[in-house]
Amino acid sequence: MGFEGDEELAATAPNKSTFRYNSPLVQVSLIGLVCFCCPGMFNALSGMGGGGQVDHKVVNNANTALYTTFAVFGILGGGIYNILGPRLTLVAGCSTYVLYAGSFLYYNHHEHQDFAIVAGALLGVGAGLLWAAQGAIMTSYPPTHRKGTYISLFWSIFNMGGVIGGLIPFILNYHRGEAASVNDGTYIGFMAFMAAGALISLAILPPSKVVRNDGTRCSNIKYSNVRTESIEILKLFLNWKMLLIVPAAWSSNFFYTYQFNNVNGELFNLRTRGFNNVFYWGAQMLGSVGIGYIMDFSFQSRRMRGFVGISVVAVLGTAIWAGGLANQLRYSRGDKLEKLFDFKDSGADYAGPFVLYFSYGLLDAMFQSMVYWVIGALANDSEILSRYSGFYKGVQSAGAAVAWQVDTHNVSFMSQLIVNWCLTTVAYPLLVVLVILAVKDEAGAEEGTTEEATPTSAKPANT
Repeated sequence: MGFEGDEELAATAPNKSTFRYNSPLVQVSLIGLVCFCCPGMFNALSGMGGGGQVDHKVVNNANTALYTTFAVFGILGGGIYNILGPRLTLVAGCSTYVLYAGSFLYYNHHEHQDFAIVAGALLGVGAGLLWAAQGAIMTSYPPTHRKGTYISLFWSIFNMGGVIGGLIPFILNYHRGEAASVNDGTYIGFMAFMAAGALISLAILPPSKVVRNDGTRCSNIKYSNVRTESIEILKLFLNWKMLLIVPAAWSSNFFYTYQFNNVNGELFNLRTRGFNNVFYWGAQMLGSVGIGYIMDFSFQSRRMRGFVGISVVAVLGTAIWAGGLANQLRYSRGDKLEKLFDFKDSGADYAGPFVLYFSYGLLDAMFQSMVYWVIGALANDSEILSRYSGFYKGVQSAGAAVAWQVDTHNVSFMSQLIVNWCLTTVAYPLLVVLVILAVKDEAGAEEGTTEEATPTSAKPANT
């Protein structure tokens, strides 16, 4: 097993051990565990509808603050990552998740939403840092021809956090079927996992220390500076590649508000929401593995793999949103169900809405994994990809901030569904155009050479 001091050994001969500490597989798995503990548990908390509270306005306002600051620091996060490196960036980001879960524990006793809103704003800062680091690691550490596989590996580990996180409220509130808000133990359980994620982040290596099996380093860059990063981040807003990704980025978290609050939160009782989330995030694991295989192994041509992957997600997404439309015709904001579905007592009536919610999770993972694959195909340099990933998360978070406020202002459920369906549909042809214009099949592209990469970014370690 290799460690940080093994650089000289890697410089003289390729190390074939896949499970070295400084291998891409181990490092991507570790960032997956970090996200398992922090964003994974956050997703489980959000997936209950209203953050486990009866008053959805509390979490809507907290999440509006969260995604507003996330939009800013998501874009800035890539530059901060290039200055601080992965460990400091991740530790700072992870710590804010603990505070956010704690704010709802506080709300259980005092019902003052100010703390939750401030904690949400701070979490937006931390999440921007964490996801910029995650995006850089996930897209730049793996070998070029296996990026889809590594993305699906990350997504599976990350969403296992949502599965375990869904079990926490399900188990702790199993005998509270008529309760409106989750108990204190639920929030304490989330906080414990989030604190563990902050500790695990200390095990992440910087890109210059990570060596692939063929002897190439992920990046030989030196840490950047504020002036350089400020200029490079501003350039992203004029980068035609990023502009083509904007609709996909905006829509990729926009639908969470509708799915969590207005499907899971409106159709099912408390314990069933936790049960549903186990399968929602489990579906994400299946979806990420499936799309990862298509993006890496379906065709020899990388560009063709991109076309096929986007097409599969587009067809599946159209079918799922059509199913959502059929379901939405059964209820509305002003005409809700008389009795909420329960996984034990509702029988066959529960099956349809459950399958739909499961399918929403499947689509989410396939859509986001597909977009990350496209981003990863645009470059291989860690500096560039950290900025691209940060831009993606920033725009994504701006969309989410709008979505949470849309729900707060009581926009009809049907209108929210139609907007979500339209936004994701617009994204597909633009991603196809991006693949046509920017994803290359030439040997140089497969080896990691891009027009934007620095000369030393992907050279073998023995040069």
